[in-house]
Amino acid sequence: MNVPDINEWKNKLAAYFDLSSDLLPQEDAETVIREGVSFRGTNIIILIIAIFIASLGLNTNSTAVIIGAMLISPLMGPIIGIGLAVGIHDFDLMKRSFRNLMAAAFFSIITSCIYFMISPVNEGHSELLARTSPTIYDVFIAFFGGAAGIIAISSKVKGNVIPGVAIATALMPPLCTVGYGLATFQMTYFFGALFLFFINSVFIACATTIGVKIMNYHVKDFSNPERARRVRNIVYTIAILTMIPAGYLTYRMFQQSTFQTNCSRFVEQQFNFDGTQVLHSSAVMKGNNKTLTVSLIGRALPQDSLVLALTDRLPDYHLGGTRLKIIQGESSDGMFNATQATSTMLRDMYQVTQNTINSQRETIDSLRMINETICRNDTMGATISPELKVLFPEVADIAITRAITSNVETGQLDTLNVALVHYSRPMNYTQTEKFTKYLEARLSTKSIRIVPTN
Repeated sequence: MNVPDINEWKNKLAAYFDLSSDLLPQEDAETVIREGVSFRGTNIIILIIAIFIASLGLNTNSTAVIIGAMLISPLMGPIIGIGLAVGIHDFDLMKRSFRNLMAAAFFSIITSCIYFMISPVNEGHSELLARTSPTIYDVFIAFFGGAAGIIAISSKVKGNVIPGVAIATALMPPLCTVGYGLATFQMTYFFGALFLFFINSVFIACATTIGVKIMNYHVKDFSNPERARRVRNIVYTIAILTMIPAGYLTYRMFQQSTFQTNCSRFVEQQFNFDGTQVLHSSAVMKGNNKTLTVSLIGRALPQDSLVLALTDRLPDYHLGGTRLKIIQGESSDGMFNATQATSTMLRDMYQVTQNTINSQRETIDSLRMINETICRNDTMGATISPELKVLFPEVADIAITRAITSNVETGQLDTLNVALVHYSRPMNYTQTEKFTKYLEARLSTKSIRIVPTN
């Protein structure tokens, strides 16, 4: 049995990653990228419309609308253009791409700012808040998104990669959030979202530059290699400097998440007392100051000894240095804080209960009306019997009822008022007509059908 050598295995593995047969010629790929760089006419109008759609999505907290806006937006063009320009040393393309990116960002921010200034809803929803705290994960998303983008543009088979990159890298929502922060004078939103857009732009461009290097695109400017090296170094320095604050924010996010997880585990395992329950717990970390507040309800426990005993157990949960604060429901300030902490929960419970009561009340009213109608029909015959003896002596027995009819062809339902009549002697046509009109007037109904039971 022949065993393939290591080189054969390497060749087979390399064949899976060979792009040579799938790539467009460099000139064709460059043409596509250069056409996407321009921001005039149709592109700028589409951008403004996409910004309005994204702002509406952020305003209404609708993920689907935001995704639609990202698919419409042409913002990727100038960023890919910058990455290509750095990779092939085309400095004219770099200046044009950078100028168009700045113009696109300016129009986007102004458009979203105008929208949020006139919008009646100015509350920051989760989709807005998600665009204000960039982390190292956003760096990776932008980089790998840019890598997928340049490979897709350079490939003969486009597929759905470009729309996917537009959604994953999310260039539009941060610019809309920048406009929101500007319109509402919330600088935390403004700078956080602007930094997120900067991260996305830088690392999409970096991935594009590395991509064109790997695909061996030939460079344009051989006359000034020193200038090319300087520009490349500036780009990489900006990329590294961008990663530093993003990495720090990721570290802080990880610390906060770990702290809250440890606090939840501590409360769940240590606050188990007969007759006393945890009403609410809150873990807050600001710098090196960490506080765990627990509100209890039920039988009162010895406050000082409880805090002392539980504080000694905090290091076992990696919570050393955390200040433990216990609020019990029997104290006046504790009752106030506990009530304040649960006001939202109680309000939600009241709302659910009120909605249930309203629904049940409507059902009861509907059933009462049906019952009254049935009772009225059951007794109507006895009510009008004295009148019938005088006006229509031919009627021996009468029963008033209501029936539901169904059209055989259309299936449409209708209500039919029926009078079941037993005659002592027959009525002629004229008497029957008078009898019918009498019943309609007496029963306050538009139509009634008389069914003889003789």
